[in-house]
Amino acid sequence: MKHRELSESPVGEEEPWSNILSQKQIVLTMGGIMLALFLASLDQTVVATALPQIVSDLGGFSKLTWVTSSYLVASTTVVPITGRLTDIYGRKKFFVGGVVVFLLGSVLSGQSETMNQLIIFRAIQGLGGGIIMAITFVIIGDLFAPEDRGKYMGFLTAVFGITSLIGPTLGGFITDVLSWQWIFYINIPLAVLILVVLVRYFPDFKPAGPKERVDLWGLMFLILTVVPLMIGLSWAGYQYPWISVQVLGLIIASSVFGILFILIEMRSQSPLIPLTLFRNRNVSISMAAVFLTGFVMFASPVFIPLFFQGVLGRSATSSGNLLTPMMMAIVFGAALSGQLMSSRFGKEHRLFGLVGLGLMGAGTFLVAMVRPDTEYLVVISFMGVMGFGLGITLPLFTLIVINSIPIRLMGVAGSTVQFFRTIGGTVGLSLLGAFFNNNFASNVSNSTTSEIRGILGPGGLEGLTDNSRLLMGSDANDIQNYLVNLGTDIELGISGQIADILKTALSSAISETFIISTFVVALAMVVTIFLVPTSSIAEKEASKADKRP
Repeated sequence: MKHRELSESPVGEEEPWSNILSQKQIVLTMGGIMLALFLASLDQTVVATALPQIVSDLGGFSKLTWVTSSYLVASTTVVPITGRLTDIYGRKKFFVGGVVVFLLGSVLSGQSETMNQLIIFRAIQGLGGGIIMAITFVIIGDLFAPEDRGKYMGFLTAVFGITSLIGPTLGGFITDVLSWQWIFYINIPLAVLILVVLVRYFPDFKPAGPKERVDLWGLMFLILTVVPLMIGLSWAGYQYPWISVQVLGLIIASSVFGILFILIEMRSQSPLIPLTLFRNRNVSISMAAVFLTGFVMFASPVFIPLFFQGVLGRSATSSGNLLTPMMMAIVFGAALSGQLMSSRFGKEHRLFGLVGLGLMGAGTFLVAMVRPDTEYLVVISFMGVMGFGLGITLPLFTLIVINSIPIRLMGVAGSTVQFFRTIGGTVGLSLLGAFFNNNFASNVSNSTTSEIRGILGPGGLEGLTDNSRLLMGSDANDIQNYLVNLGTDIELGISGQIADILKTALSSAISETFIISTFVVALAMVVTIFLVPTSSIAEKEASKADKRP
């Protein structure tokens, strides 16, 4: 095949890049984007284990959560914007720019001398990471024909599972052996390698057709919608109560700006997020499904370790290791899903969605049934079922969306899937967190006898439930020492009763949280039933291209 010079002409609407590029360029392009995805997703996991040492060096414990939140807010905001801009101006310059911004944020984060500096520099990192995430999955739609996209989508999704496996351990190792700054500095050589590969081999095709204008009003109001929402949800139940001026004010402001954003998009001739996308049944259903699965996906890694530590008395390291089988199941499920979607069964996306969500829901329900005396292997097997089902769904709905729309809208459509998943996860984590906190406090209150209340005195019960250290597998001696230090004389037998009450209440609250999660997954299954098992627009276009002389 004679390969077209990249600068000469744009790719047609129907023609995948794999029909034009050499095999070497395809392999190196895929290698570059997989490394970039690895870099961006690994950064989100290695930082968590370094946070205690960061706080010890920089201070600012009250701002600890913002080291993560600033990254999440920035990356979520930039994702849909990037998707649309790449549809207009092409992918390469934005992808390379995203890696450069991420690299800059990494260098600056490692140089931080105060917590405020680190928060700002992490936001810069988040902008770069968001750009990378927005484009990575969309490129699969550019590179390959619809029938080949599934297996490559599965490979990319598996990268998330791999970074989740190695990230926490790697972050702890680097922090202990070198310093926390090096969790950012290790990004430098890999980012430089990625830039060399991308600049040399990433195709610089320009979109076909006349250039569209950027919807600046839509861009501004999208930012005004997303930023207050993400900050409000990050604060809710943690930094401020849900019913507080700060949280409600931000959520109300986000709602108002969101309505204005929709009105602007309806009137715009070149909308940032074309609302016509949602007229496609498979697109709108897939967006709803990823929102609901994100709702559960973000919460599970929080509440499962809490059960292992607080109820079963395992260490933080051990709890992290016990998540490994679940992450491996996600990787295997994603890879298998991608392969099947590229096989002769590829048109059965509704069936795959129902099977994946069914396994995810069954695993979530089984985890909800776990009790303090449940065997570890049984718990791990339940988590494996949940992870395998989640792995099947992760590449699936993105693939359904990019196979259901024309290539000229693939950037905004693919990035909007990532956007909905993140928003769903943030909403889910906030709501499930509030549900858990209320249930835990209620369970403790209902189980505490009047005798124990009298011993603890006014506010004593609330002090126990608010003390995170005591909830992490404390025994009778820990409770007794804590109360004695507060001036409360208590017998070891009574402190043992209190420890049992806390563990039972914690177990029950976590179980109830996973039951709610099961209902959310069931709702995602109901939504998925309405997917239309027909040939996609992209498939029809590819078929037309094959028939051309």
